[in-house]
Amino acid sequence: MRVVAADSSAAILNDMFEPISIVSAAAVLVSPPYREPNTHLAEPIFINAANGHEAVVHEAELCRELLTKVKADIVHLDMSLGAIPLEQLSPIQFSNMKISSSAKRHLLKILPKLRKIAGEIAQRYRIEVLAIGKESVPVRVAELTAGAHAILYTCEKAIKDKKTTILGLPLKCQPKIIDTKIYLQSLMAAEHDIRGYAEDSHGLLEKVNITEMLNPSARGFRALKIKVKRGR
Repeated sequence: MRVVAADSSAAILNDMFEPISIVSAAAVLVSPPYREPNTHLAEPIFINAANGHEAVVHEAELCRELLTKVKADIVHLDMSLGAIPLEQLSPIQFSNMKISSSAKRHLLKILPKLRKIAGEIAQRYRIEVLAIGKESVPVRVAELTAGAHAILYTCEKAIKDKKTTILGLPLKCQPKIIDTKIYLQSLMAAEHDIRGYAEDSHGLLEKVNITEMLNPSARGFRALKIKVKRGR
């Protein structure tokens, strides 16, 4: 089974390690053995962390775009709603789900756009878009891929703004730089070989110093302090 999946991840943090904006979204194609992306699309989004629900629409759009280039059997989105096909999702079903009233309000705002995209995908490619969330391994691959790209996007932002920036990484993962690629490796149990990556084609990593640390306010999360090198 070939899966296209999407997620957004990593956040710019303030000095109190509170999230300010979500940095990146990515869509990936993942096939057996489901360890890393076969190919992917990523984009910087820098969405206000308080409006994180809006990122799901970007994720669905990236899946639709990736499907113009690759073939897949199904689409997984980072929405933990019991793997319901998005085309079948309706406001009435929300009342039976164990989700907060705030989450329901956010879902109602974005549902028309999501159903439209899911309908376009189903009509053109004859595949379903599932609201499966974190139960999906391909969604985890997408999360790590988005996180790897977020490191590069944040380096670029720090260089442009000439300002030291703190980036919060996804849950239980660790960055590794190999040649011109930056990998984000999962640290979760039974996920030691799952990873995402991004290509540093503009030499951004050479222009900054990156210090890895634990997030003191969120157990299981790591943060990167990105400081521009002198003379840059």
